[in-house]
Amino acid sequence: MGPTGPTGRAPAPGAAGEPGCGPAEAAAASRRWGAAGISVWLDGLSRQRLASGRLAALARQGRIAGVVSDPAFLARSPAGGPYYTGQLGDLAERGVPAERALKALAVHDIRWACDILRPVHEATAGVDGLVCVTLDPRLAHDAGATLAEARMLWRAVDRRNAMLGIPATAAGLTALSACLAEGINVSATLVLSAACHRQAWDAYAEGLERARAAGRPLASLASVAAFPVSRIDTAVDALLDREGTLEARAMRGAVAVAAARHVHEQYERMLGEPRWHALAARGARPQRLLWTATTVPEPGASGLLPTRYAAPLLTRGTVTAVTEETLDELSELDELGELSELDELEAAGEAPPGPGTYATARRLLGHLQWFGIDHGELASRLETEALKELNDAWHQLLDRVTPALDKGPAAGDGTGGTA
Repeated sequence: MGPTGPTGRAPAPGAAGEPGCGPAEAAAASRRWGAAGISVWLDGLSRQRLASGRLAALARQGRIAGVVSDPAFLARSPAGGPYYTGQLGDLAERGVPAERALKALAVHDIRWACDILRPVHEATAGVDGLVCVTLDPRLAHDAGATLAEARMLWRAVDRRNAMLGIPATAAGLTALSACLAEGINVSATLVLSAACHRQAWDAYAEGLERARAAGRPLASLASVAAFPVSRIDTAVDALLDREGTLEARAMRGAVAVAAARHVHEQYERMLGEPRWHALAARGARPQRLLWTATTVPEPGASGLLPTRYAAPLLTRGTVTAVTEETLDELSELDELGELSELDELEAAGEAPPGPGTYATARRLLGHLQWFGIDHGELASRLETEALKELNDAWHQLLDRVTPALDKGPAAGDGTGGTA
């Protein structure tokens, strides 16, 4: 039984007994990965992980420097186990509808996680210690509704180290710029190609320029562009399997990391652009790349190591989001995949052959046309599929919360967490 007790009542964020992590421990945590300019965030936020003290322990031990989550993960958490029953009982007693109840659960967990990671946020001067949660995906094609939702959630959470995930659709990027102009930390999610990354970067720059015009300090704003790595290979491998040739089989499991390297190469080029130099001179920080979906689907069956995606993308100036299982695997590795340094060696003619260089990544991506695969069309299809999955997950969340609310106060003891 976790610290919530038999009734499922959750302690308020920052309540007595909360493990947390002190400033000295947070500084040690940031040094572990920060010495190489690398951030590792945990993929998945749940009440169980909060109430059991596991998230605080991971932060205190220096194993993570942030958290990222979305409806697909959360769909497996509410109404499961004792951790939400107390708060759901309170919400039911007050007659709160499912939509509002779901947001109340999310706000409680985000605030709690932000409080746990606040020392990391302070120790890194706002670079890390962030808690990123995706907004309602049903709003992905409505800029106005996305901005309104972001404002509401930002005010409700009321934590400087919160970050709101917005899908990188045309409407989403319009909302992203507007959020930054108002001082809201944002993540551009579902960045599936270099072209989409360029658009996300431009939207970030526009948001910073608007924030500066409004008199906001740029150094206080944080943003990432989330690239879901394994989604690429899952889709490409299926297309390659249809070819059935030796050449196609040789490409399996290699395209996603190559695509990530290609995006990272573009990122480094954009850091040298005059527009960015002007913003950086005024205190702005880069919109870091966040590698998500780094878990290998069925690693045993595919023959790929569990760290196949996470390990080669641990790179200076980027963030890698991993599950706790992948985190354990990474802790056993001794080397970091420094993309920039590899490319510098390649330019000098000293790089060893292999998939680690930018030029190798470009060549591999160029081979996709041999099999009739257009990366731009593939990215567009994957965005549509991913949004559908997130929408389905959101409806699953509502479906799981609704029965608990329908039970009325009996769902808890009426003394659950704050709503």
